[in-house]
Amino acid sequence: MQFAIALPTAADAWKVVRRAEELGFAEAWFYDTQMLCADCFVAMGAAAVQTSRIRLGTGVLIPSNRIAPVTASAFASLNRLAPGRIDFGVGTGFTGRRTMGLGAMKLADMEEYIRVVMALLRDETVEFDIEGQRKKIAFLNTDLGLIDTQHPVGLHVSAYGPKARALTARLGAGWVNFVGDVAGGTAAMAAMRQSWAKAGRDPGTLSATAFALGCVLEQGEPLDSPRAIAQAGPRASVLLHRAADEALSGLPNTSTVPPEVAEAVAGYVALAKSFPADAPWLENHRGHLMAVRDNERPFITPDMIRLTTFTGTEPDLLDRIAALRDSGYTQFTIQLVPGQEQAIEDWGRLMRRFG
Repeated sequence: MQFAIALPTAADAWKVVRRAEELGFAEAWFYDTQMLCADCFVAMGAAAVQTSRIRLGTGVLIPSNRIAPVTASAFASLNRLAPGRIDFGVGTGFTGRRTMGLGAMKLADMEEYIRVVMALLRDETVEFDIEGQRKKIAFLNTDLGLIDTQHPVGLHVSAYGPKARALTARLGAGWVNFVGDVAGGTAAMAAMRQSWAKAGRDPGTLSATAFALGCVLEQGEPLDSPRAIAQAGPRASVLLHRAADEALSGLPNTSTVPPEVAEAVAGYVALAKSFPADAPWLENHRGHLMAVRDNERPFITPDMIRLTTFTGTEPDLLDRIAALRDSGYTQFTIQLVPGQEQAIEDWGRLMRRFG
């Protein structure tokens, strides 16, 4: 199993990515959340010229953020800087769309978007819908060496429901899944294996990436220590944000609320009803996956950390990650939190013990 990092994108994220490469991490994934983070392609370009081995991927790009030809040009430009080290991770959108009060985009629209981007990256001429018209488009000057369409760009799809998993399998793409616990992660892996089988795919030839947040605890350190709250708390708070989105905006909540934390989640939803009625998402998603806000801290309990994150001592985490590997995951990706970048040393140490 490979180890990787994920980043709420900073303009100077190359500094962390270069350290990740030194430590032996296989990949760095950059979030495409325009209202919370820096631009992923700007940051990836800087990382591309500051590294030589580590793969760089969008984790994950949201198609509604930019038209397909622009995305294809960005990937081909990155490929010129880091040939063969670039991955196109894509999804229908959660964080980057919820920050604007929007739900996920249509799966069919994402599929069409992928078709156009990947065809352009293969240096093909492709038909593309723009402004109500169907137009043929292609890169026109690949012979000038300004971009690279010769080295393949990897495709990875974030998929949670059966239709999205079926699409991922049909495309033969790598699969990306956000994992909070071993049981949920292995159940999702079993469902993905069924999708691969139905599509006639050999799982041995495909990648499966588990994204997680967490904290490597010292012996005796509690689940709600200041360090654990800082590093793992932003993932636990997603449970709160999803519940509030459902209550205030009617957006679907795919996260089951465990009974152990139901009271805390209900308390946060009650608080969220005081957010500005015309745009509750501006408060609800402030700091999403990046920091724990003061007004949500009282609702993040040790049980919530335990149930939604990979937080524990080294022996415990090694066992949990091994269980994900044994179920079929090929990469474990830990997200680093702004201001807590030093945690990469803890995860690097754990990675070496795992290997």
